Amino acid sequence: MKVLSAVFLVSVLAFSAPAGAKETFETDFFNVRDGILMITFVGHGSLMFQYNGAVIHVDPVSREADYSKMPKADLVLITHEHGDHLDPNALGKIKKDNTVIVLNGSSAEKIKEGIVMKNGDVKTIQGLKIEAVPAYNIVGKRPGGVPYHPKGNGNGYIITFGDKRVYIAGDTENIPEMKNLKDIEIAFLPMNLPYTMSPEMAAEAARSFKPKVLYPYHYGDTDAGQLIQLLKDAEIEVRIRQLQ
Repeated sequence: MKVLSAVFLVSVLAFSAPAGAKETFETDFFNVRDGILMITFVGHGSLMFQYNGAVIHVDPVSREADYSKMPKADLVLITHEHGDHLDPNALGKIKKDNTVIVLNGSSAEKIKEGIVMKNGDVKTIQGLKIEAVPAYNIVGKRPGGVPYHPKGNGNGYIITFGDKRVYIAGDTENIPEMKNLKDIEIAFLPMNLPYTMSPEMAAEAARSFKPKVLYPYHYGDTDAGQLIQLLKDAEIEVRIRQLQ
């Protein structure tokens, strides 16, 4: 597996955590234009980014960490309203007076605050370019035939940090819109059937837009290591972190 020069350190951060949640978290560091990007892998769909003094939380959920001990948020991104992605209790612990919350419409209806972004919206918030992109199921459906994640509801997000575009897919399958993604440096793709993707679907998705670094996340009991084999002939570095 090739090692990109952009990544120069993996560290472990320690925070207090509730029963059942992790107490330490891996963090990767990337050189980006005008600074360093730190990515902390909290758990499941929960991530934390730090860049030029700003703290960005994605889908903070209390079962993954004690957010009262985590750095306060300048920006929070919520992909959709399911309880493993939207947790008002965790939000309350990381909010400051000037924290900006970006979320989809259904999440805003639940917590009655935030900036709503729909699929296709692009905004500059806290100095960062944020793009909301589709995240939905085609195959995965509930017994009544309704998709676990209907088209047009949830968001994935592309965040531009300096010269690096980071794609956080949210809960989605390998949808056709992924072929339109360009210049993605780092990608997070979910991988747990029936709610998101199989390893094969995630590999197909990655091949469609070719990120330089790929992190499977939200993968439950799925063997995330399968992606390494499935993408061994692709110029994509697969990195496994504890994001079950």
